[in-house]
Amino acid sequence: MSKASVDARVALVGHPNAGKTSLFNALTGQNQKVGNYTGVTVERRAGEFFTPHGKKLELIDLPGCYALTPNSPDEAVTRDALLGDLSGEELPNLVLCVLDATNLERHLYLMQQVLDLGLPALGVLNKTDLAEQMGLRIDPAQLAEDFGVPFIAISSLSGKGMTELKQSMRFPFPPATGRKWTGSPEFEKAFTHLQTALRQKGVPRVEAHALQLLADEKFEIQGIKAEENFEDEISKTRFEQIHEAVEKSLRRPDESTLLLTDKIDRFALHPVFGWLTFGGIMFGIFWMLFSVAGGPMDLIEELVGATGEKVGSWIPEGDFQSLIVDGIIGGVGSVVVFLPQIVMLFFFISLLESTGYMARAAFLMDKVMSKVGLSGKSFLPLLSGYACAIPGVMATRTIPSAKERLATILILPWTSCSARLPVYIILVPLFITGSLAQTFTLFGIYAVGTLTALLAAKLLMPRLGKADPPQFLLELPPYHKPDLLYILRHVWDRALAFLKKAGTVILGISIILWFLNTFPKSDSDDPAVQQEQSFMGQAGKLIEPVVKPLGWDSRLGTAMLTSFAAREVFVSSLAISYSVDEEEEGLLRETLANAKHPDGSKLFSMATILSLLAFYIYALQCLPTTAVVRRETNSWAWALGQLGGMTLFAYLAAFIAYRIGGLL
Repeated sequence: MSKASVDARVALVGHPNAGKTSLFNALTGQNQKVGNYTGVTVERRAGEFFTPHGKKLELIDLPGCYALTPNSPDEAVTRDALLGDLSGEELPNLVLCVLDATNLERHLYLMQQVLDLGLPALGVLNKTDLAEQMGLRIDPAQLAEDFGVPFIAISSLSGKGMTELKQSMRFPFPPATGRKWTGSPEFEKAFTHLQTALRQKGVPRVEAHALQLLADEKFEIQGIKAEENFEDEISKTRFEQIHEAVEKSLRRPDESTLLLTDKIDRFALHPVFGWLTFGGIMFGIFWMLFSVAGGPMDLIEELVGATGEKVGSWIPEGDFQSLIVDGIIGGVGSVVVFLPQIVMLFFFISLLESTGYMARAAFLMDKVMSKVGLSGKSFLPLLSGYACAIPGVMATRTIPSAKERLATILILPWTSCSARLPVYIILVPLFITGSLAQTFTLFGIYAVGTLTALLAAKLLMPRLGKADPPQFLLELPPYHKPDLLYILRHVWDRALAFLKKAGTVILGISIILWFLNTFPKSDSDDPAVQQEQSFMGQAGKLIEPVVKPLGWDSRLGTAMLTSFAAREVFVSSLAISYSVDEEEEGLLRETLANAKHPDGSKLFSMATILSLLAFYIYALQCLPTTAVVRRETNSWAWALGQLGGMTLFAYLAAFIAYRIGGLL
């Protein structure tokens, strides 16, 4: 996105739950670009839009933060962007301070910090419809008079006030108000002294940097630090000014009125009913994955089969037909069939986040996390790991403690991501019948991975060095109607990402697997002989002594190896290796159920299935995750140690599961 092609740059600033993302999407639509800020791993989201006056503006969605005294890499990026210290980024021409109208006083503190830095700003009162439902009445004109900048009431979900917001962004923007309050004589003296020192060093915007030095004892620039910390005095002065303004502009309901959010939270946050609610929601999601997704999965399965038959009828029999039908359509189709369940998983996670319930889940989990040395801050990245480990690892940037962040990264792959779902879905029905029993089993699989991750954190935290006890600050937003447009867009993006992987990585691996299963050619027409003499069969013989103690045969061993590129490949590898004769019309699961060892015993016994499940719960079979862990920890030692350690642990867990399964 060329900076020269826009008339001005506008930054979005606000708390994590203020509704910045909804506003960003409402203003920019599909015209968005995602990358990373120069020199850091924090994500940069930008988009373009036009004002009613015909001006083209670039909108930068800065990471959410509670104040400009950062406790995480994300918050440091926001501070540096507003100071003009972020590498490769120009100072914004205007700042949109997104304020949650239901928590006005708390959110105004961040806006006051922005104004004190001398930046042109607009106050965006978001969620005003929710505030009205709560009986809150806000006077934007009074706020504008007290703070010296316009305040616009909007609802980014319903679109209310969006036209007025765009109209208020008149170009050129009005000048900044700057700091309006005066500190103690000692403060003003230190402030003047720091400005002189900064000016001599050639630091730009000396007033803003001097104020930041006095307000944050951890901040320094070009070797300059404040000799005395005035953080308490500055905070007190700001809060007094904010409180006075809010008293004049906000009318609250009768304190005896119990709001809907409070009524729901009586159960959602209850020490007993809260956990029952949380468990019920999670169980319901897993039940939906088995029951509701069954219809669309059957439809896709039939479509894949019909496509294979149709395409096969157009191509003469031979290797090329086998490549297209068995290798490409069969291999990729065996993974694409799980798309409905993956889409549903992302939909429900996004729905819980959008309604405000996810913050309650984090609040409940904080008590559990504290038992193992973590905080509720770690819960949200871990929960993201259920969808995909990569964004989960990246989400740990919001964790203030470096020690807690590292521990969370190291245990995160044990929260089963959506890539494991096809493996679970193909294996669980082989020994469990009935959707309810299958739901309990899937719920148990996810619970085992999560509990192991927490136990690992308990062991890791004392060994990662001394750190302060984890502190958890979380703002509980009021419950509200979900942003369905945002949810659908997010689910659509994840579905496309899954299909893209199926069309690239899995397609390529399926072709390689077909080749390894087909060549060299055998003189025999027996598929078993061909399988044994193929490259894949030969590789399987090499690995079979290693996997035999787990109850696996050579084909399961090679399927496991190929799935290190992508876990979903395990299913397509089985689909190619355990090919079905033309006369057979059974599905892959039926073929696997009938597979046997050379001695005639059943291959997919309960013991073998438990062994496979244990391995896939614990193995880090995702090399892209290892690359991201290396980037986030800046250490190959941690990344490769995690990969090797989890693989060894998975092998031992699979061995134990096989022995226990044999006893059962």
